[in-house]
Amino acid sequence: MSQSHARNESLPRDLSEDSLATHLHSRELALLDPAVRRDRAQVSALLAEDFQEFGASGRVWTRAQILNLLATETCQPPLMEDFECHRIAEGVALVTYQSVHTDSQTGGCSAAMRSSLWKKESGEWRMRFHQGTRKT
Repeated sequence: MSQSHARNESLPRDLSEDSLATHLHSRELALLDPAVRRDRAQVSALLAEDFQEFGASGRVWTRAQILNLLATETCQPPLMEDFECHRIAEGVALVTYQSVHTDSQTGGCSAAMRSSLWKKESGEWRMRFHQGTRKT
C-alpha cells in the first residue's frame, strides 16, 4: 500500500455513508499492510493520541506499545471479511469485520471478530479504539 493511507486527505465534511465506509475501509486495510505497519510515521498518522487496543489475546495495548510492536512485526497480513461501517455520531464511526489469518507453515486458519472506533480530529479520521475477539 502507498503512503497515501496515512497522509492528510482532503475530504468533505459531510461524507456519505458509502464514502465514509470506503475511506475507513482503506485506513483499516493500511493498518493490516506489513509495509505500513513497520512505518511508525504512517501508523502514527492513523492512530489517535489516546488510542487503546484490547487484543484478541486479552492484552491491553497503548498507542506507544502498538507503535513499538508493529515496527518490528514480521507476520503475514490477515484477510478482511464482512466489513461494515456505521456512523455513531458526528465525527464518530464504528467499523466491524472479521480477520482471517492463515499460518504459512501449518496452513491452519484462525479468525477474530474486530471492531474499531474511529473519530475525526483536526479534519482527519483516526482510530481511537480497537478490539479483537478470537472466534472459536
